[in-house]
Amino acid sequence: MSATRREARERALGLLYEAETRSVPPAAVLDEQPLPPDPYTVSLVTGVGEAQDDIDDTIRRFAKDWKLERMPALDRAVLRLAIRELTAHPDVPTGAVISEAVELAAQYSTDESGRFVNGMLSRIATEVRPPA
Repeated sequence: MSATRREARERALGLLYEAETRSVPPAAVLDEQPLPPDPYTVSLVTGVGEAQDDIDDTIRRFAKDWKLERMPALDRAVLRLAIRELTAHPDVPTGAVISEAVELAAQYSTDESGRFVNGMLSRIATEVRPPA
């Protein structure tokens, strides 16, 4: 059975966070899983791993007065995940990507994380997905 996109995002966030805290590539964490994750989870995690330098550059450009390295690790993981989804999955509505990312940040990170992630992704989305 395939996971819902929400479940796939949540799983991808966990794997990306694990990769970050262990200082290993996301692909290494994927390879260690006893059962392969849902294909959408794999797509997001491998995509972040492959494009992480570009994704981090985007975060740095939009993070006014915030150093990437000083952000909570979960916030970085949520932003990376959402930016990958915005850039590589045009079939997923922008509002859905941002809303899900805000929910994940609010649920798993700090009290301010939801608002921070919302502001960042709203600005980033206008660049990576300009209105038609």
